[in-house]
Amino acid sequence: MSNFRITPNALSHKLKLHQLQIFERVLARRSLSRAASELHLTQPTVTKAIHDLESFFGATLFERSNRGVTPTELALVLGRRVHAMMAEIRYMADDIDAVLGGARGHVVVGTLIAASAKLLPEAIARLMTDHPGIQVTVREGPTAQLLPALATGDLDIVVGRLPGADMASISGVAVDHHKLYREDLCLVAGARHPLAGAREVALADLADCIWILPAPTSPLRASIERTFFDAGLRLPARHVESLSLLTNIGVLMHSDALALIPYDAAAQFLSMGILARLPTDVFGAFGDVGYSVRADRPLTPACQRLVDYLKQIAAQRAPQPGTGG
Repeated sequence: MSNFRITPNALSHKLKLHQLQIFERVLARRSLSRAASELHLTQPTVTKAIHDLESFFGATLFERSNRGVTPTELALVLGRRVHAMMAEIRYMADDIDAVLGGARGHVVVGTLIAASAKLLPEAIARLMTDHPGIQVTVREGPTAQLLPALATGDLDIVVGRLPGADMASISGVAVDHHKLYREDLCLVAGARHPLAGAREVALADLADCIWILPAPTSPLRASIERTFFDAGLRLPARHVESLSLLTNIGVLMHSDALALIPYDAAAQFLSMGILARLPTDVFGAFGDVGYSVRADRPLTPACQRLVDYLKQIAAQRAPQPGTGG
């Protein structure tokens, strides 16, 4: 390891921003060639930047092999700081663009199934129509992945079902959760399911069906398991775990499977006659839908515009019909 002390002055005088950008991509991709491709650089340029960093620190950042590169402990420590710096650079660029060039910028949104069918697409459509200079990137995933990404700065905002009060801090970063509306759950099946059109269904009648369930770590999964347990029933043995709305719709259309889906996600498929809603409210409500942002950082102008559209759409949202509607 290096025998000299790393000081802020040494870092500011010796390190170059483009070196850190290259390092961040190599760390993320675990490959010099893939990093070079993403950054539109030659591989020798990337290799030289990493070598210069290693020379400065007097230590190895990556172990090379035929399968790519493996970060050392130093690289992982450095990576956490560089990751945050790159996020701040993006925020700074957006703020400056907003001042100098009007409605520009880049919003990186994490989304959950509750928002990915209607709320977020409508908000993005209005944003892109009214402000064509704003770029939007959408990443879909479970809460357990999206909220940590919000905390590190990889995401500007997460839109979907809000977590519990115990998630006011993620990885030591304070997060604000803003409710837009309360979402209902509906139990759905393919339009040709034997139970489609039934006037009444009991939970016991559903236990032997194929089910599409959320991931075991999700709050909705815990609620479903508790509902069966409270009724003296086991969780259906025949089930598939999936967070993909399109995959779930396809499975429902081609089998006798059942799924619990937020009403907004199911509505268009119900109106088209692709899905049928089964008459039960035993599973209760889905929960509060809204958006989450970091409490310690003001929203960029581009992200604020997206939030404004989310609020508009939520305010215009029509009441949801009951299970009999």
